[in-house]
Amino acid sequence: MVVPIRSFDGALSRLAGVLGESRCRDLMLLMACRVVVAADPMPVHVATDDAEVADWATDLGAAVVAAGRPGLTIAVSAAVDHLAAAGVERAVVAHADLALARALRPAVGPGLTIVGDRRRDGSNVVCVPTAAGFRFSYGPGSFGRHVAEAERLGLEVNIVDDDTLSTDIDHPEDLRHLPEDLRSALELDELVTSR
Repeated sequence: MVVPIRSFDGALSRLAGVLGESRCRDLMLLMACRVVVAADPMPVHVATDDAEVADWATDLGAAVVAAGRPGLTIAVSAAVDHLAAAGVERAVVAHADLALARALRPAVGPGLTIVGDRRRDGSNVVCVPTAAGFRFSYGPGSFGRHVAEAERLGLEVNIVDDDTLSTDIDHPEDLRHLPEDLRSALELDELVTSR
């Protein structure tokens, strides 16, 4: 499994006006830990060029894959190419901001298996065969682009509806979906319930 993480500093920048930079960083760390644990029993490869993230990943028992030039699409493509070269036949890519993640196994399947965000705009979890030549394309509208890419390649498309994997934290209104343990850890109960 691949988890791309650029850095913990500056993470969740769209939430900084509500949470402050320190809480954004802490929240990103907590969610990223949750995603790594949810990957079990799959081995985890964290795609990053950030030394702190690399140390964190190593401490959790994850492998580190150099992300290359900046950009989510580039980082994921480099990590999937790395897995392909190592003989891994299927790659699962999961974002690190999945606040409710408990198990990533439901997102493993044939062809393109994809979990979109709640808006069916982003691609929270993607599973593809590494040898398919799948071209990742993250950013707004990635769900539709990834489905279209699978169709271009003749891959079966499997859309997984799973609330625990479709809940990502990108915008201030997403904070109401934070589970109680994360709200408590960051002392966010009053802030979140007021949204």
